[in-house]
Amino acid sequence: MTIYCNSSDKKDNDEAGYVDALYGATCAVKETRGKDCQIYTSNEQFNDWLKRSAADLCLLLSDTSEGPYPYAGVPWFSTAFGRDGIITALHYLWINPDIAKGVLAYLSATQSKELNPEKDAEPGKILHETRKGEMATLGEIPFDRYYGTVDATPLFIMLAGAYYERTGDRPFIEAIWPNIELALDWIDKWGDIDGDGFVEYGHHAANGLVQQGWKDSNDSIFHADGSDAVGPIAVCEVQGYVYNAKRHAAKLAKLFGENKRADDLLAQAALLKDRFNDAFWCNDISTFALALDGNKEACSVCSSNAGHTLFSGIAKPEYTRLVADTLLSDNSFSGWGIRTIADTEVRYNPMSYHNGTVWPHDNALIAMGLASNGFKAHALRIMGGLFNASLYLDLNRMPELFCGFIKRSGQGPTLYPVACAPQAWASSTVFALLQASLGLSFSEGEQPCVNFTHPLLPDYLEWVEIKNLSVAGASLDLLLHRRHDDVGINVLRREGNVKVIIYK
Repeated sequence: MTIYCNSSDKKDNDEAGYVDALYGATCAVKETRGKDCQIYTSNEQFNDWLKRSAADLCLLLSDTSEGPYPYAGVPWFSTAFGRDGIITALHYLWINPDIAKGVLAYLSATQSKELNPEKDAEPGKILHETRKGEMATLGEIPFDRYYGTVDATPLFIMLAGAYYERTGDRPFIEAIWPNIELALDWIDKWGDIDGDGFVEYGHHAANGLVQQGWKDSNDSIFHADGSDAVGPIAVCEVQGYVYNAKRHAAKLAKLFGENKRADDLLAQAALLKDRFNDAFWCNDISTFALALDGNKEACSVCSSNAGHTLFSGIAKPEYTRLVADTLLSDNSFSGWGIRTIADTEVRYNPMSYHNGTVWPHDNALIAMGLASNGFKAHALRIMGGLFNASLYLDLNRMPELFCGFIKRSGQGPTLYPVACAPQAWASSTVFALLQASLGLSFSEGEQPCVNFTHPLLPDYLEWVEIKNLSVAGASLDLLLHRRHDDVGINVLRREGNVKVIIYK
């Protein structure tokens, strides 16, 4: 049946429809943001960065049957990506752990159960991305569900362990424990292609990705002379993710009374740490190799990937200072952030997607690693660089990446013309940087704890107020004041059973 109405009736209906839609959207945003803890600081420009980032993450959150999932970015990646969703959830975990729960549930539901080379799928492997549309439906691209990523599987386990530390949510972890076990099996059986103890990637799908780490451009993995690395390729950061994943899995195994399994996992992690530091360290560049190629020859390239070894904890103490100083050297640090590769490398190009640009999410993970290893001043330099960049960016919106040109007085960073903005893991960067500077962590137990380890604030933040920090059913409001080389912390409100511990 067709109903005709005059133009004034149609206008009234349109206006009513707009008002209803606006009201519904406003309520949905309030409900979503209502679960976040709120952050206010003494610096209004920093607050602008915080507010824009939180708003963009809310924009990118999509409801799935398993819970909320942050779609990767607009306009190119408006869909679920495994790696992006996990890292975004890790960054935002202290603000709102519900996002991590949604990511873990979705990736558990889409975990590969079969061997399918045309999708780079193997049993236990975690999704790289999913696409809908004509090309995916017709099989012209393998991305309806595509698994060509080497790092999403260990990162999935890392997120599960971090989620439990943050929430103590045993029932949920117990529900996805079979998926964690499958992911561990993938690491040992399918991830280690040549049986050397390192996790590598190869390329099977005809239209799939050749490079399958986070730097997945075809030209991103190479030797010092600029020649391509021939696979199978073991990138350095993935070995760290595997190390960290096995340590987290060991804690979860003990939770379920699997003590022998836990001991085995810890032993495997310790062995991997020894072998990694021996095989990947490059004295000539004072950092870890970008990767090992199929002949086990090191790609002696100074890259940001090495910073992830600090984040994962796989780097031995005798190397951490060298890695930290190399990353913050003039060759690697542009003034805005750490470049993907140093400007001394053969393939360096400040406008290349993965060979010289600055990626905010990459810098945030490095800053978290620097802070956890005691290099707070290094972490604060990264935070300051990205904060200064935000002052020049439209709407204070952190993009997927920007160019790696050196910082010049009175000029902002050079934009990468086709970067996604907003991009989920770029939007979550500021929260990870703040967590790093405060040394903020959580520990579950009979009395859950919020821990601050050697907290510091930069000179542009006199104070930070954190409201509605929810911890295992309890809630806190905190006020943090910067001192000369310290931070004072006052508990403004405490509801429920939670303890605040400061380590100085």
